[in-house]
Amino acid sequence: MRICLLVIGKTDEAYLQKGLEVFLKRIPHYISFEMKAIPDIKNSKNLSEDQQKEKEGELILQQLTTSDELFLLDEQGMEASSVEFARFLEKKMVSGIKRLVFVIGGPYGFSGSVYSRANGKMSLSKMTFSHQMVRLIFLEQLYRAMTILKGEPYHHQ
Repeated sequence: MRICLLVIGKTDEAYLQKGLEVFLKRIPHYISFEMKAIPDIKNSKNLSEDQQKEKEGELILQQLTTSDELFLLDEQGMEASSVEFARFLEKKMVSGIKRLVFVIGGPYGFSGSVYSRANGKMSLSKMTFSHQMVRLIFLEQLYRAMTILKGEPYHHQ
């Protein structure tokens, strides 16, 4: 199985980019992984929130194949501990899925068409984080999940 993280826009903050690079180097030791950035919508200031969500939604859906399983990182999604997330990934790995795609949407969330295509939603916290910060938090949790599944000492319980 491959895992893909789709994000809207580039990571602007240097400190976040440095953190991302750490985990982008570590994760491929455990699983095939890629992070893809969908370019920001041009002239978004001239668009309503709904128009921006629709345009971003079209770009997200273009990145998917029919066999992909899609999970949205969404504040209304299911919450899981690190161990529960690891078990979730383990189930997906043995189920025969070719590619598991997680998406961090834009500032206004997802369009209805993206919600319709999704296989599920996952929340990283009840707290709200910037979309750029969520990238780093998700990568750290993905790395943590992989070390849990391998029985490595990164995660302490």
